[in-house]
Amino acid sequence: MRILISNDDGIFAKGIRTLADTLAKAGHDVTVVAPDIERSATGHGLTLHHPIRAEQIEGLYHPSITAWSCSGTPSDSVKLGLSAIMGDRPDFVLSGINQGSNLGTDILYSGTVSAAMEGTIEGITSIAFSLTSFTIKEFQPAANFALKLIEQLQEKPLIDSTLLNVNIPALPESEIAGIKITRQGLRRYIEHFQKRSDPRGKTYYWLAGELVEELDQPEHIYLPPELPTDVQAHKQNYITITPLQYNLTDVVMVNDLQDHFDS
Repeated sequence: MRILISNDDGIFAKGIRTLADTLAKAGHDVTVVAPDIERSATGHGLTLHHPIRAEQIEGLYHPSITAWSCSGTPSDSVKLGLSAIMGDRPDFVLSGINQGSNLGTDILYSGTVSAAMEGTIEGITSIAFSLTSFTIKEFQPAANFALKLIEQLQEKPLIDSTLLNVNIPALPESEIAGIKITRQGLRRYIEHFQKRSDPRGKTYYWLAGELVEELDQPEHIYLPPELPTDVQAHKQNYITITPLQYNLTDVVMVNDLQDHFDS
């Protein structure tokens, strides 16, 4: 298969190198286009007001991989890969493996998920992969799962091109409880800004956040309550697979607004 891989941790991150090398060793045709530095939590930002520079990287990845460093965002990187670097359309767009989880409302800010979403917008089945630890750097179990997943999807394609958000516990493969198809859950951070002074005495602020994990998970109007959220399943050491879409229309509110303005 032809595969385009990007991320938000940057071209030199261990997660993307492990993913790309694992797929290349399995015989897949892999192209990497990723930011030149870490650009986490950039969401779906694009570079519009200055040039995007790209440089081919040698000697960092498996010899069969074509790798490019991009000065832009994760979304820039995928757009550049699809429109300017790859000659033919890939079978999959993959993003990751991210260092840290992308669960619940994290996806709204995630450069990892946004990079994969670019592929979905172009009608390509795309997958965002995240390792649910900010410190553990053993990415091979997650890469092994990624390989199994895309080969399964090659044999049995999804009906429509979609985006799958996959979170893999940072555990040995023998300790992972299994796989759960999940719905998006709820995570919330308490925002805290640290006030500091630079060497010239000018004030600046540094955003920090304390994660509130013990939140009641919301019900979904169209999905059964027994279907767990990604947050719930992750706590039970499952790999979570959550299908996402870029259409954010609130169907219930559309009907409510129609009733409101028709009255």
